[in-house]
Amino acid sequence: MPAEIKLLVLDVDGVLTDNHLHVDVVGNETKCFCIADGLGIKLWLKAGLHLAVISGHPSLQARHRLAKLGVSEVHLGVEDKLPVFEEILARLGVSPAETAVMGDDLPDLPLLRRAALAVTVPVAHPEIRAVAHETTSAHGGSGAVRELIEKLLRRAGRYDDVSAVFRK
Repeated sequence: MPAEIKLLVLDVDGVLTDNHLHVDVVGNETKCFCIADGLGIKLWLKAGLHLAVISGHPSLQARHRLAKLGVSEVHLGVEDKLPVFEEILARLGVSPAETAVMGDDLPDLPLLRRAALAVTVPVAHPEIRAVAHETTSAHGGSGAVRELIEKLLRRAGRYDDVSAVFRK
């Protein structure tokens, strides 16, 4: 694993959610997000690191949840994720060697191949599992993002500092 990851890029469906979309009789959509993942994202941002979300689905629920967590780099409804990824790298001054990507399906493949660290979830598409450097034990929408963030922060020696507020 790379020594220092400065940018973490996440997909939404299947990573931040359990990959289910609940639709009621009038067409209202609902997604379920994991609270533990939310705290992980807050810890990552508190460490002063960059986090971006790139998703193919234009979800108002995701936009609302991510805004509540303080994520400003949110790109939803993106069909071709690679140009957005490249633009984020250039704007933030981060190289692919300093980037981790977490995805679970074919639209994530170009990003996973470009990043220094490609991470997926246990039920990811087989082509994604084949290119991933790591697979979380937790499933998407069930703490997979938190698992990865804690691992990255610990490897960088930053976890104790950013989580100290909870141990007072």
